[in-house]
Amino acid sequence: MLDFMYKDHYGLDDLERIVEILRAPGGCPWDREQTHASIRQNMLEEAYEVCEAIDQTDRDHLKEELGDVLLQVALHAQMEKERGSFTLADVADGISQKLIFRHPHVFGDVNAQDVDQALNTWDAMKRVEKSQVTYTDTLRAVAMSLPALWRAEKVQKKAKKAGFDWPDVKGALDKLSEELEELRAAVDGDGDVTEELGDLLFACVNVARFVHADPEQALTQATDKFISRFALVEQKTQAEGQDMKEMDLAQLDALWDRAKQDLKDGQTGRL
Repeated sequence: MLDFMYKDHYGLDDLERIVEILRAPGGCPWDREQTHASIRQNMLEEAYEVCEAIDQTDRDHLKEELGDVLLQVALHAQMEKERGSFTLADVADGISQKLIFRHPHVFGDVNAQDVDQALNTWDAMKRVEKSQVTYTDTLRAVAMSLPALWRAEKVQKKAKKAGFDWPDVKGALDKLSEELEELRAAVDGDGDVTEELGDLLFACVNVARFVHADPEQALTQATDKFISRFALVEQKTQAEGQDMKEMDLAQLDALWDRAKQDLKDGQTGRL
């Protein structure tokens, strides 16, 4: 007989119990086989789906996706509970302790009158907590598992706190031009193409930071724009009874320019 009480409404303790049952002998064969590594990708996917719900301003979807992330947290905590390492309650305790420690301007006697002061206090307490002695320590602490553009942006922001930054966007733009020329030279055989491409992308992130643009979002929007234009080009070729593969670059480029103009004019439905 399953030791579980069915309810009309479940709480966090119930979630912990459900996951425990799923992982126990006689539970779900799939859940029992999972490890931290095997569901690592699941955590990333669920986090991105939360972001999608936020972008869609869909509260019901957001609630559902937050639940999926919470399930991942519960699963990872249950795996460690089985090893006698820590529990979901320990996870909650850890984040509670961290929040209290990093908010001495709320839970202590430190003064923070605005957002900048609050963030500076948070950063200072985090450095104490993580035993980060040098500015380099703070750069190295940025997770390598982050998307590359996001990681570059965070590293640059931390370098700025050490005073290592351009005074304005002009310096960043000049550096971008310099890196582009070095990439051109590498493509022509003078240098490492991959290295120079990385330098160019890093410089692009620097420009994005100065103009207060999210580089991940900017690239996502550019990709979406490309797909929209590509779809129009394909529609136009099909309307003319042709296949894109059979057209030369000049023809495709002309159709691409027409697609750009149609999108600009809001005429996406007209061929």
